[in-house]
Amino acid sequence: MATKAKKPSRKAAAKKPAVKRSASAVRRANGATHDTQREVEELLYRQAEALDSKAWQEFIDLFTDDGMYWMPPAPHYTTWDGMPSIFAEDRDMMTVRMKRVSHPRAWSQQAEWGTNHVVSNVVIEKIDPKSGDIQVRSRFHVVELRRDELRHFAGSYRHHLRRTKHGLRVKLQRVDMVNAQAPYEYVLQVWV
Repeated sequence: MATKAKKPSRKAAAKKPAVKRSASAVRRANGATHDTQREVEELLYRQAEALDSKAWQEFIDLFTDDGMYWMPPAPHYTTWDGMPSIFAEDRDMMTVRMKRVSHPRAWSQQAEWGTNHVVSNVVIEKIDPKSGDIQVRSRFHVVELRRDELRHFAGSYRHHLRRTKHGLRVKLQRVDMVNAQAPYEYVLQVWV
């Protein structure tokens, strides 16, 4: 004879661990459409393509005039102001870096090298109904080949995107590398 299963009490139901919402559930809750999702993904893929093809100016042009690229040394950092950072660059500083690495006598660039970026798990977390700004998180994996050696970088991106007359642009890109504290034979030359 089968017994009837007991319905869990309210207390028991309250103790259940919270289930993370899927990317589509988050997108729906924040009012994002599939078109917005696709537009955001295309911007992130354009960034990756610009970096892999060493199209530095194209990469910089994807930022707003006051845009920032920030890579803190650890995930608990909340600001770059007065704090150590691996990168904390506005467009002017990005342009200085671009000119340095593209200079014909830049010794650090003499050994042939290249990267391959994979960006995934793109989730729209929030869309500001007034400004239209979009908060996005995603994951990345980068392989760099330099002097016949491979280096791997992985972690998460957080993008604050702003809609402009040129389409979506990056107001802030935060890069949290899983291996930010790892020892490296040589420093990062360009953006991850």
